[in-house]
Amino acid sequence: MTSVDEVLATATGRSRAVLEYSQITKRLVDAAKDPGFTAADWAPLAELIDVDNFVRVGPFKEVMDWAQYADFLTNWAKSSEWDCIFQRLTETPDVVFLELEEHSRIGDFSSAVNSVSLYEFNADNKIRRIAVYLQMELPNTGSVPSFDGAEGAQ
Repeated sequence: MTSVDEVLATATGRSRAVLEYSQITKRLVDAAKDPGFTAADWAPLAELIDVDNFVRVGPFKEVMDWAQYADFLTNWAKSSEWDCIFQRLTETPDVVFLELEEHSRIGDFSSAVNSVSLYEFNADNKIRRIAVYLQMELPNTGSVPSFDGAEGAQ
């Protein structure tokens, strides 16, 4: 298992910004349990973001601007525990791809999902768009379906 902190120690450029994004998110999710935590407390994360042009596309194709996303993060973080295990990071000239194993708990519900997030940057190296893709077990089964045979296989 590798932590984001371990990889961050040697990262540079846009890859470093993406890892810092994950590190700051973890820190603020933990801090969100403190009384008085608001959307304004995401300011350290906003320093990495092109807040005027930001778009986040979630796993259900929901689209949010920065203000909507900060509100979403606040509500989620106040009731959630979250951590991640680093899997892979790939940087191209236009996009950084980050693969994580994410663990979260909300009340009695806990989950572990594989995520791939695409981070697009503006010319000033600020994150302008994030698209999130998830893999998870089928709800209430604790397993992933097995697909035998060639039908439907790709």
